[in-house]
Amino acid sequence: MSDAGLMRAKELAATIASAGEEELQELEERYRNDPRKQVRQAFDKAHRRLAKELAERERVQAMYDLQRQLAGDGLVIGVDEVGRGAVAGPLTVAAVALPYDDPIWGINDSKQLQPARREALAERIESNALAFGIAHIPPSEIDHVGMGVALRKAMAQAIEATGTDPDAVLIDGNPVHVHPREKCVVKGDAKIACIAAASIVAKVTRDALMVGYDEVYPGYHLRECKGYASAEHIAAIRAHGLTPIHRASFCGNFVETLRLF
Repeated sequence: MSDAGLMRAKELAATIASAGEEELQELEERYRNDPRKQVRQAFDKAHRRLAKELAERERVQAMYDLQRQLAGDGLVIGVDEVGRGAVAGPLTVAAVALPYDDPIWGINDSKQLQPARREALAERIESNALAFGIAHIPPSEIDHVGMGVALRKAMAQAIEATGTDPDAVLIDGNPVHVHPREKCVVKGDAKIACIAAASIVAKVTRDALMVGYDEVYPGYHLRECKGYASAEHIAAIRAHGLTPIHRASFCGNFVETLRLF
């Protein structure tokens, strides 16, 4: 085939690569007898892409469907936390209500998403949310009251911060007894749309705080570990002692004598 023909095949393959379902059908009808290998491969790849996109949309739609099944059509607040197992930084809880008629495609358990994807989704969640609230419990309070009390307080504050009287509150994990309309769903951040949204917002918000703390307390690798007990973080605690953002009650195994920064 001539160079001009090869270029036409490349251009056609590029068009196929970005085509939606209807456009792809039109292209296939027009080029159904095109024998060029590059074109046939482009059509095969496009079909695999569209199948993957459809499966992803069905996954997300199932999260909204299960939410409606469990909580109905009223105002449903999803609640999730991040930072429960960290040794530095706050416990952060987000509470989010999403509309049913404008699904946020791509939402998932925040742990299953890359940072850039989480940040993009968090922006969309916050702009589209029917209600939104967030709460932080500082390390000193966690040390004083314990994680169980801190978690209930943070969830109550986040729900209150939405400024709503929800018809249902869906919480990831086991019963917390923080709201009279509470329903808990184990692994809810991967099953329920509003809980997944809360997990994303909580993660992005807390991660940003920990990146900021990395500049205040350099040498503890907070930008990378986000306050969790990485090997580098533990070594820094042993070498330099604790900072005001460390949870002393969580660090007894790392330092024999707890020293403040």
